[in-house]
Amino acid sequence: MERSSENSKAKKLNVHLRNLQLTDYPQVREIMERVYEGVEDPYWEKMDIKRLLKVFPEGQLCIEVEGKMVAAALAIIVDYSKFGDNHTYNKITGNESFSTHDPDGNVLYGIDVFVHPDYRGMRLGRRLYDGRKELCENLNLKSIVAGGRIPNYADYADEMTPRQYIDAVKIREIHDPILNFQISNDFHVKKILKNYLPGDSRSKDYATLLEWNNIYYQEKEQLINAPRTYIRVGLVQWQMRPLRNIEALVEQMEYFIDAFGDYQSDFILFPELFNAPLMAEFNHLGEPEAIRGLAKYTQLLREKFTEFAVAYNVNIIAGSMPEIRDETLYNVSYLCRRDGSWDSYEKIHITPSEQNSWGMTGGDKVKVFDTDAGKIGITICYDVEFPEISRLYAEQGMQILFVPFLTDTQNGFNRVRYCAQARAIENECYVAIAGCVGNLPKVNNMDIQYAQSAIFTPSDFAFPTNAIKAEATPNTEMTVIGDLDLELLKELHEFGSVRNLKDRRLDLYNIKLKK
Repeated sequence: MERSSENSKAKKLNVHLRNLQLTDYPQVREIMERVYEGVEDPYWEKMDIKRLLKVFPEGQLCIEVEGKMVAAALAIIVDYSKFGDNHTYNKITGNESFSTHDPDGNVLYGIDVFVHPDYRGMRLGRRLYDGRKELCENLNLKSIVAGGRIPNYADYADEMTPRQYIDAVKIREIHDPILNFQISNDFHVKKILKNYLPGDSRSKDYATLLEWNNIYYQEKEQLINAPRTYIRVGLVQWQMRPLRNIEALVEQMEYFIDAFGDYQSDFILFPELFNAPLMAEFNHLGEPEAIRGLAKYTQLLREKFTEFAVAYNVNIIAGSMPEIRDETLYNVSYLCRRDGSWDSYEKIHITPSEQNSWGMTGGDKVKVFDTDAGKIGITICYDVEFPEISRLYAEQGMQILFVPFLTDTQNGFNRVRYCAQARAIENECYVAIAGCVGNLPKVNNMDIQYAQSAIFTPSDFAFPTNAIKAEATPNTEMTVIGDLDLELLKELHEFGSVRNLKDRRLDLYNIKLKK
């Protein structure tokens, strides 16, 4: 039970964090006698400390100042699935017997933190919490959980509910010495508990259930197929050129896939409608009929991409291709995984020219795709100019957003580029864009192309200053390769200079998917 905190004013003294020893007990007792008021039976007996040191010695921390023990933090490890969020202090501590300690558990549970009143203002509580966090990471535990008193609630209980009180503390309208301290140490309130610590009159028997998540936690060590930390992404800046048949197109596809396979890439991104040169076969038809003629090759190309993904051991985002389903025309991207499975994404936002010239229809599925190299999202060209889609992906855990695009002018390209960079910053993810270059003078509605393919990053100290990991030369057929560190995203989410996802005012607004 977290029951103490302190103000902030540092002194220049010899301060040392170490593990608690049983010989420290007289000083432990002295601190508790000075700290606790309004709590029934607040003191740890020597036998209690002895039991804790027996079952989990490394989890009991203390701080010495000039050789005197003046602050301590007590904890156990529990299998949190056995207790859940609706537990009491007595239940999770085994009525303070600590029989619930489980070395194979997944959560470090905070029992108590206390700081000698004469040494408050030295940020000793923060040092203890940092020590716990380091212990949690080194033991590969999922999180730190604790019940926290709200001792100032007694002064407001007649005018507000516990939730209203907690909300007021969060926005600094009310000061609560414990809750303010825990929030400032990156803990978040999971739940309000009733009768958590009976006899706590200052908290009116309420408590906050607090959690700090270990972003480095790995559920189980795997010898093969372990989650990836670094992944390699390859982009194809595809040259539009006349092709005599579909075999020539497949040959060009395989050329790039083979090249990226040699570099052991995890993903390859092709551009939107990269197969447009095959439309030359249908120049004698009107534009709606020509794009539907191109769609007859889509299944074959998808099968080829799936075959190449397995053969070259790489996940392929197959740009986009027209697909007819139930007499309706869609612009579809395929994710062809290296295990032989595949998924599809239908372009949601159709441009005026796609609708007017081709009669395309927008899709209605918004989902993140799981791969062996992270969670990814796909948006096709115009889609990236609508921030809601990418934000929905971010809420589903997206780490990389892939954007195949096709633009004919630099104005059109800049819309895609600048919006893609914004998506990387606001969603704290990587964004990869790949487009076509060159000319197709003999293909109606596909005359010229402009592109500069790139990989964008969030903008913070751990990433490139210009937030660009790699980029192509404009309007030149080439490849782009970049190595991305997924762990940097986890650190950004928790400790970034700004935290765009965490700091959203969800009390004022939210984004909901209707289907």
